[in-house]
Amino acid sequence: MKKIISRLQEPTPRFFRRIRNFGLLLTGISAVISTAVIPLPAVLITIAGYTALAGGIASAVSQTAVIKEEKP
Repeated sequence: MKKIISRLQEPTPRFFRRIRNFGLLLTGISAVISTAVIPLPAVLITIAGYTALAGGIASAVSQTAVIKEEKP
């Protein structure tokens, strides 16, 4: 468990930070669509659910990427 926590705390490469932030953006947008006060078509709600799932997975996986430093 300590290895997982220490890996999550290490620096993340720039590319994966962008993927993480994009995944969080997708998750946020889909949450707004899913909880909208006005009635929306069922297709839009279904797409929002899948988008939330994809955004959450992309964010979680990209957070575990670390910068590997070469040993001298």
